[in-house]
Amino acid sequence: MTIFEIGALLLGLSAAFGFINHKWLKLPHTIGLVIIALLASGMIVIADVLFPSVGITAAVTKTLEGIDFDKTLMNGMLSFLLFAGAVHVDLDELAARKWAIGLMATVGVIMSTFLIGGAMWGIMQLTAMPVPFLWALVFGALITPTDPVAVMGLLKTVKIPPLLKAKIAGESLFNDGVGVVVFTIMVALAMTGSGNGGSGHGEMDALAIVKLFAVEAGGGILLGAIGGIIAFWAMRQIDEHNIEVLITLALVMVIYAIAIRLHLSGPIAVVIAGLFIGNHGAKFAMSSNTRKHVFQFWELIDEILNSVLFLLIGLEVIVIGADLLNLPIALLAIPVALLARFISVSIPIGLLSIREKFATGSISILTWGGLRGGISVALALSLPDVPEKAGILAATYAVVVFSIIVQGLTMKRLVKQFKFFG
Repeated sequence: MTIFEIGALLLGLSAAFGFINHKWLKLPHTIGLVIIALLASGMIVIADVLFPSVGITAAVTKTLEGIDFDKTLMNGMLSFLLFAGAVHVDLDELAARKWAIGLMATVGVIMSTFLIGGAMWGIMQLTAMPVPFLWALVFGALITPTDPVAVMGLLKTVKIPPLLKAKIAGESLFNDGVGVVVFTIMVALAMTGSGNGGSGHGEMDALAIVKLFAVEAGGGILLGAIGGIIAFWAMRQIDEHNIEVLITLALVMVIYAIAIRLHLSGPIAVVIAGLFIGNHGAKFAMSSNTRKHVFQFWELIDEILNSVLFLLIGLEVIVIGADLLNLPIALLAIPVALLARFISVSIPIGLLSIREKFATGSISILTWGGLRGGISVALALSLPDVPEKAGILAATYAVVVFSIIVQGLTMKRLVKQFKFFG
């Protein structure tokens, strides 16, 4: 299939499934798409069992593999989705919770990586499929970041205090960038440690790890700031909404492409640029007419790409396959990920609560609202073909599906228990 045909198929299915959900299921749009796509995947597998000569699963799998989920998301869709999310975040509210967001997006991510990795390593030592500690940490790194796309979609459906909302949105926007850097480091360590129980003290020492982290994350921040300033300057010189929309689109694509080329954090770069343009740029570089068109454009981009992404998450189960051997490990990964999330949220909030006041239920809402999504699936699919990949994929998919469907559908009920607005 050509790229145009694949795009037509995905948009067609997104529209059809979206219609079915809106007309009959009436679930939140993205959650409904995942559920319908999972049901469609199940029907394809059942049809293949009943009519093996037709080869439906093989044909669908070939099409999905042609999409290359990890590259499509990480090197394409993610930049637009992160920018679209960032431009709608209030920077003043974000700044009011900067310490909580900063701690959870850095210390929290590293803490959760080791908690999940350590727990899964211990569990798998008791099975017939033990994995080296470093590969368990790889799983911890890829499943730790909360998905900003899933989280921002969830926040549209629940009503919570502005500062708590800013904290959830801000953490999800930044921790995926940090998480991708940690994942890159862990994979490098696992590969240099040969992944066969080696110590991992190969080509990467502690100084190299710190340098890699600083260059990727710090470079991403600098690149995003420079790109945002240039776009801001250009938009202040004119008042033509079509060109200014084009400038924001070019900003996203150019800085993400540069980040990939220079091995900097593209996600962090577009988040920084999005926050700058959505706040400072909207106030001082755009007329009211331009502001309306720019925000409407990015809302539309967000809605379309969200639909395609969550459709793909549901369909990717066909590529991953139903590996019953890894099913017990996959199911155990769900409570492990939740417990690690609870601990990695509780400690930073507990420390900061000495000098800051947090809304009642902040820890519960941050824990249960920390949805995993496409980023975790993409990172798992991007792993090299090592023996550990099948188990990591199964565990990742179990956590992501549980997160989107179960946590996503019950979040509103949890929020109501705290009666924020009477």
